[in-house]
Amino acid sequence: MQTRNFPYIALALGLFLLLVVLRGSQIASDGLTSLPLLTLLVVSEFSFFVNAIGAYIGFNQIRKAGFQPVYALVTLLCLILSLYFMWLGIQLWPL
Repeated sequence: MQTRNFPYIALALGLFLLLVVLRGSQIASDGLTSLPLLTLLVVSEFSFFVNAIGAYIGFNQIRKAGFQPVYALVTLLCLILSLYFMWLGIQLWPL
């Protein structure tokens, strides 16, 4: 795999794990979530790092090779997903 393709993989994995976290964090009638809290936090943190790395690689590639609209969109979506996973992890954490 070339490093250039990592943002595409990060975006696809991030969208899938977003679905897992959103479905797993729904509260059932007994007051528990579908997935354990620690699992939700680990998946959120992993997704944050994967998408942040995807955004970093994407921005570096755009600087080196020039602006490509689709690649820039994927990179921007990786950045947005990483920020969303960071926020989601903070929201899931019980204070």
